[in-house]
Amino acid sequence: MGSWIFKLSLLLQLLLVVIHHADSGSVIRYLPGFEGPLPFELETGYIGLGEADEDQMFYYFIKSERSPEEDPLLVWLSGGPGCSSFSGLVYENGPLAFKVETYNGSIPSLVSTTYSWTKVANIIYLDQPVGTGFSYSRNQHAETPSDTEAAKRVNEFIRKWLAKHPEYFSNPLYVAGNSYAGIVIPAIVHEISNGNDLSCEPQINLKGYVLGNPLTDGELDGNARIPFAHGMGLISDELYDSMKRSCGGNYFNVFPLNKECLKLVQEFKQCVFRVNEELILESNCDPKLCCVFQTYRYSLSEYWANNESVRRALKVVKGTTGTWKRCDYNMRCPHDIKSSIPYHLNNSIKGYRSLIFSGDHDMGIPFVSTRAWIKSLNYSVTDKWRPWMILDKVAGYTTTYANKMTFATVKGGGHTLEYSPKENSIMFKRWISGQPL
Repeated sequence: MGSWIFKLSLLLQLLLVVIHHADSGSVIRYLPGFEGPLPFELETGYIGLGEADEDQMFYYFIKSERSPEEDPLLVWLSGGPGCSSFSGLVYENGPLAFKVETYNGSIPSLVSTTYSWTKVANIIYLDQPVGTGFSYSRNQHAETPSDTEAAKRVNEFIRKWLAKHPEYFSNPLYVAGNSYAGIVIPAIVHEISNGNDLSCEPQINLKGYVLGNPLTDGELDGNARIPFAHGMGLISDELYDSMKRSCGGNYFNVFPLNKECLKLVQEFKQCVFRVNEELILESNCDPKLCCVFQTYRYSLSEYWANNESVRRALKVVKGTTGTWKRCDYNMRCPHDIKSSIPYHLNNSIKGYRSLIFSGDHDMGIPFVSTRAWIKSLNYSVTDKWRPWMILDKVAGYTTTYANKMTFATVKGGGHTLEYSPKENSIMFKRWISGQPL
């Protein structure tokens, strides 16, 4: 009798495990706005984090279109903080994009892309921190987590997601993202690595991380805009020399009594007023005018994600998210990581691979500051500065260091992947496969 009860109990436990796995995500075959079945495998779902799983983190998981059983697993984080990873999926490196056409009130059209990173990698696009995209908290009074808390929660997310998708435990894992993600991703890698060092945690096959135009140290990145602008011919030699002399390299946290420096900073701002900081090859619109073309493509994602049929298709829990925003710029995240350089150093000591790349026409986070902090790690060069090519054309410049860190510029590129999708895709495919750029 006891043996029979034990067997029944074991059977029920196994059944619960199967149900638990089945409920971990929903496979999506069709999406509103896309004609026909999706040409790739998409899963959406929530993973509960924190006490009593009160934080519900929403994700989009797209299987590699090549060999999902063997290809790397990427966790992609958009910047902000407060930008949905869906922005990365449809505007940067995913297999879908919006068809730019006049909006007539219907669901915006989606089309397939050419340069998706999912052709060689499995990607989890994660809405984080909580409150971003479709991620929500059951605690109505929950506060936005700090940088270090966000890193711990992404580590928890990855471990729980892999527990529900054990077939990917052996895949090489990389954490990737751009812009503000440059603050939290090195800390996430640190958290995962520390978890691997604990005997009570399952081993994650962490291999490294990928960062595009990463915010690393706000002061360093901000001050680099002046030498960058000078190098690009946006300000005169005279203004640059005067700023160096009066400001001493500190251009944005200027001592209030340094009137000369303050005056020169204002002169600098007037010089670059009409330049688009994210891609200096483009001009900003007059602030008094509506910059329709610049914002229209982004508006399509908000029209789409706020449609009820779309939310039903994505299996979004009804009532958990109000108006969906591509980026919630009102999100106030406690910034307790002022510089991620110490995390990069720690990750380097542990031997993780990293690809750090910059669009060389981004003035928001200029490549000159990224190159400077990489050099400050004091690792020897293993592959000297050289052009990297696509066919017979220079696509950018690259160098590799003894800590397995590759730095690359993308020629003519801007702040995010969307400005140079072809070049970024080829660069990633080469690096992730272990080939030289």
